Amino acid sequence: MPSGSIIEPARRTDIVHATDVLVVGAGPGGLAAALAAARAGAQVALVERFGCFGGNITVVGVEGFAWYRHEATVEANGIGREFEERARQMGAAVPESQSLSYEIDSEGFKLVADRLVEEAGIHPMLHRSFVAPVMDGDRVAGIIVESKAGREAIMAKVVIDATGDADVAHRAGAPTVKTPVEEMQAASVMFHLAGVDKKAFMAEVKADPQTYKDWSTGEWTVETDGKEDDMFSPFLKKPFRKAIEEGLIPAHLSTIAGTWGAVHDSGELTYMNLVHLAGVDGTDPDSMTRGEIEGRRQAMLAVEALRRFMPGCDGVRLRNFGMSIGIRDTRKIDAVYNLTEADARNQGRFEDTIGIYPEFIDGYGVLILPTTGRYMHIPFRAMLPKKVKGLLVAGRAIGGDRIAHAATRNMACCAVAGQGAGVAAALAVKTGRDVAEVDLAAVQAELERQGVRIH
Repeated sequence: MPSGSIIEPARRTDIVHATDVLVVGAGPGGLAAALAAARAGAQVALVERFGCFGGNITVVGVEGFAWYRHEATVEANGIGREFEERARQMGAAVPESQSLSYEIDSEGFKLVADRLVEEAGIHPMLHRSFVAPVMDGDRVAGIIVESKAGREAIMAKVVIDATGDADVAHRAGAPTVKTPVEEMQAASVMFHLAGVDKKAFMAEVKADPQTYKDWSTGEWTVETDGKEDDMFSPFLKKPFRKAIEEGLIPAHLSTIAGTWGAVHDSGELTYMNLVHLAGVDGTDPDSMTRGEIEGRRQAMLAVEALRRFMPGCDGVRLRNFGMSIGIRDTRKIDAVYNLTEADARNQGRFEDTIGIYPEFIDGYGVLILPTTGRYMHIPFRAMLPKKVKGLLVAGRAIGGDRIAHAATRNMACCAVAGQGAGVAAALAVKTGRDVAEVDLAAVQAELERQGVRIH
């Protein structure tokens, strides 16, 4: 393997855009941040490395935005709920199979997100990859991006890091914490199928309904608080167990199992969350490359197992993979306040709340669903990195321990944090303050004006 290094020559980089608020990453957190900042009166630019907005929804294909929702669930609403409602209005959502939510169509949401961005007057900047922060002392003053146009600079009064991996914060010198690779939550290659006989498939599901206690079979043991155990789950395990017994799937791939999202009258079976890859580091492109290739290989083994051993799937075929492997866990900021397991489990309350999130924990072997009305506050301080100014972090990289992350990493919570970050950034610009010194009462008032429940 080559070693050593090279010295790149100094270069002049053109500034191609300047704005009030610059959001880096357009997943649920970044998209919500950009919309919130624009609606609060700021000029906003939204940078994204792929060719669409939506991140985990559109790029990875995770369509279950709020699959935790049940009758007693209490939520922040706001822009996250708007994603579902606009998708439904535009024909890009169907009722979700295990909850009172809508499953968002990953392709259709590309158009939904386009419309939201255009309506808000956000300056879209797709196909640009973040490379480095532009620093003015200890303040983030913009970013460097690279694209087919080469290397460019984008300047801003406030930057929001919604990369998912705290890339901007990390490279700006803010302290971050990265989960050891052997402890990271598994990565997933999502895929969608066509050619399903819906009547036969659903007859089998109804004849042998699976529940959340069925998740604790074979390779997995899932801790619940008991109330989830007998609730319906669209869980598939038996076809893959049979495939292992018949020699179709190697015995060491006993982790092939999981959930489906919706089965359509057209024969589509969507949001297939069956492939779980341990040891994939989302900050390492070589690790990601191995994960993409291995994930697609395992997905096709799963498809063949469904053809042979799941009623209604004998004629099934692959419709598409997500554009990228799905990453749950990498790097987080060491924030001014890091959320704790106790906060997530015991309804943490904070004066600097920017939104609430139901008691939904999904990760590290824990599954708790919000069926009793319990919820926690999301504190503004969890988005504030240490040692740098002019920067907020939204999405799954906010500060918190393992179990807190198992809650806040979920897309709906990323949207809550993103909306709070966007409003804070806009008001910081408006008042000429650093984001760390923003008037939180004013931030909370604007969030409530935007339809967010903060208490």
